Amino acid sequence: MGDTWQSVMDHAVGLARTAGALVREAVQPDMKVMLKSSSVDLVTQTDQKVEQLIIQSVKEKYPTHSFIGEESVAAGEACVLTDNPTWIVDPVDGTTNFVHGYPFVAVSIGFAVNRELEFGVVYSCIEDKMYTARRGKGAFCNGIPLQVSQNTDINQSIVATEFGSNRDPEVVDKIFSSLRKILCLPVHGIRGVGTAATNMCLVASGCVDVYYETGVHCWDFAAGAVIVTEAGGVLMDVGGGPLDLMSRRVVAANNKTIAQRIIKEIDAFTPTRDDDPIEPNTTK
Repeated sequence: MGDTWQSVMDHAVGLARTAGALVREAVQPDMKVMLKSSSVDLVTQTDQKVEQLIIQSVKEKYPTHSFIGEESVAAGEACVLTDNPTWIVDPVDGTTNFVHGYPFVAVSIGFAVNRELEFGVVYSCIEDKMYTARRGKGAFCNGIPLQVSQNTDINQSIVATEFGSNRDPEVVDKIFSSLRKILCLPVHGIRGVGTAATNMCLVASGCVDVYYETGVHCWDFAAGAVIVTEAGGVLMDVGGGPLDLMSRRVVAANNKTIAQRIIKEIDAFTPTRDDDPIEPNTTK
């Protein structure tokens, strides 16, 4: 029996390259910015254009497949993961970076079957780095195999995280409380490039030992999740349990020792789930 999903992944890689070219072309001229739920949660015409390009291509080639996209959900579509083959897409991961010309922007395409992630494609389009992974077949960057770091000492670690777009004082206090405790372990440093997908690929590449964040969405980290695990890493919830794709909480680490150690320092909080029903006349 042939490889059922390889041709689908090949199509996703082609779509990511096409989308990435659109993003690169728009970095300078596309400065028309709209707001989502807060003054720091941004969307541009390029986000919407790229997502529509991907949706149209998927519907034409795979009309029975389902789709979860950042802009579609923002427009009111339900975020529901079923057993059906499902594309989970962030057309421009790092929109704030894009708006400011900060050179880390990614097209993120995850693909799930029977609610299990089958492959992930993350194209860091300004860097021209194509990260890919198939379940059980390894992870790669521009065709070169990836391997997480072998470090087991949290004091020798680089930690990645992001601040997110929630500016509620209680949430901000928890974020900075976690940062303070992690810095004082101590660790070698805390970094963040402004895109969850790229942070996870850096874990897979071995230059970051662990990435954690609360408030991300499934489209931010679905693709990266496959890349991390296929590079030998582990995924967990920030509370220590197994990863829940809809929970908006993730720890991606090189190994369980580092993951469990960082979790002890995280002041966990619980955001609204991605699959919670959207209230009428509101946006997420």
